[in-house]
Amino acid sequence: MPAALSRFRMLDLSRQLPGPFCSMLLADLGMDVLAVYAPTDPMGMGIPLLGRNKRSLSLNLKAPEGRAIFHRLAREADVVLEGSRPGAAARLGVDYETLRAINSRLVYCSISGYGQDGPYRDRVGHDVNYLGFAGVIGLTGTAGGPPVIPGVQIADIGGGALTAAIGILSALWAREETGTGQFVDIAMMDGSVAWQVVNVMRWLADKREPARGDTMLTGRHPCYAIYETKDGRHVTVGALEPHFWRTLCERLGMPELVAKQFAEGEERDEMFRRVRARFRERTMAEWVTDLADLDICFGPVATLSEMMRDPQVRHRGMVAEGADGRTTLGNPIKLSETPATLRAPSPELGQHTDTVLGSLGYSPGDIAGLRARGVV
Repeated sequence: MPAALSRFRMLDLSRQLPGPFCSMLLADLGMDVLAVYAPTDPMGMGIPLLGRNKRSLSLNLKAPEGRAIFHRLAREADVVLEGSRPGAAARLGVDYETLRAINSRLVYCSISGYGQDGPYRDRVGHDVNYLGFAGVIGLTGTAGGPPVIPGVQIADIGGGALTAAIGILSALWAREETGTGQFVDIAMMDGSVAWQVVNVMRWLADKREPARGDTMLTGRHPCYAIYETKDGRHVTVGALEPHFWRTLCERLGMPELVAKQFAEGEERDEMFRRVRARFRERTMAEWVTDLADLDICFGPVATLSEMMRDPQVRHRGMVAEGADGRTTLGNPIKLSETPATLRAPSPELGQHTDTVLGSLGYSPGDIAGLRARGVV
């Protein structure tokens, strides 16, 4: 059976993390992704793990001949993805308005920090900035402590890459109905705000400003918290539902705490003191052995190397061997009939330039001339 997205072709102009992560997911599912980089791009092919299953074309879009080549490719493309600041693509002549005049069926996706309009449109930023504006960092950390930068790029990947993938696929499906492509405007700040759904729901209900480390899902109660163990490691407890909390209390030898699950004030503080002291009596490994298979919602705070060895991670193919035999991360989208595959390793910068240009009718001599002029 053909791969799920094998009928679609993408030209990927994006850099760094959000765009390449998005196009990697789609390439794993069969989309023909041609990554387009300047011949002297210092980023090269960017993060190696994100280049798999893609082809690479080196192309100088500042040169008229380079733009002409890109426009020829865009005539047959289904998707163009870019991640520059608003206005940058237009200055190069590869923006949506220019390309849709060439190909009305084109789906064009732009990932930016703050979106294509609004008062922040032209601001620069990175993951930490978008999460700060979105109120995410303000709620990350322990009660009474300073805000903390999350350990993964929530805005870049969650707010940008994943949202862009959904937008692209939605626009492609709409095109099947209408015959016309469209512009997909993805802002990483928008995506980060959308992840605030639980906190906003509670704020709308009681108008109380949530405090860092002081909400139901950030450690306000002993049933949903992180605990230190005897060896200085940590474990996670997410026993929100009463039956999970009951199982935990009984296993800890504290059945009298069952009825006090969401107690406040001094009663809550005393519960925390007792549960924390109990977890410090044994090592993380001992607690994992004792509690991990019970209905508690419990687990270790793993290191990165422990995660890479985790049997569930391995079983699900989330740590896998790539086409070049090197260790890589798997694709989290599991399809039963047209699964994601790791078909090709990350290419070198411009590795497929000659092949792509040859498919457009350029002779070896033509290509040599383009290379001599710095076009490719």
